Amino acid sequence: MFDDLKRKITTILDQKETSTDLRLQQVCELLRNTVPHYDWVGFYFKNGNKNELKLGPYAGQPTEHTIIPFGKGICGQVAISNENFVVPDVKAQDNYIACSLTVKSEIVVPLFLKGENIGQIDIDSNTLNAFSHEDERFLEFVNREVAKTLH
Repeated sequence: MFDDLKRKITTILDQKETSTDLRLQQVCELLRNTVPHYDWVGFYFKNGNKNELKLGPYAGQPTEHTIIPFGKGICGQVAISNENFVVPDVKAQDNYIACSLTVKSEIVVPLFLKGENIGQIDIDSNTLNAFSHEDERFLEFVNREVAKTLH
């Protein structure tokens, strides 16, 4: 499944005549509609010079968490750690920000541009322990491809 998705993502991101936001939106929708355990897919980006993340394109239920301070929640922790964060059970996390009562697990993978963490892809699942190493590697690929379109 992921190999086919990689080709589709590359095709979407290679559409230079389409705005970056629209391409990222298409990637979010493709992932949410194709991967059964991806119930919410979105990008957060560093908000200018502020120590906070701002919600970018996403697919799924609307969220009130459009601004997340660095250090707060899983996304805010990844903004500081620069490392992937896989949460098998969100109820077991002290510093978790609930976007929806149905979310049971989450994965956040940082997005680097020229060595700087400029954002991340955030995926929520309504399934416990939904994410594998394969998901991590795949989302790292997605972020590398996204970074190429942002440079």
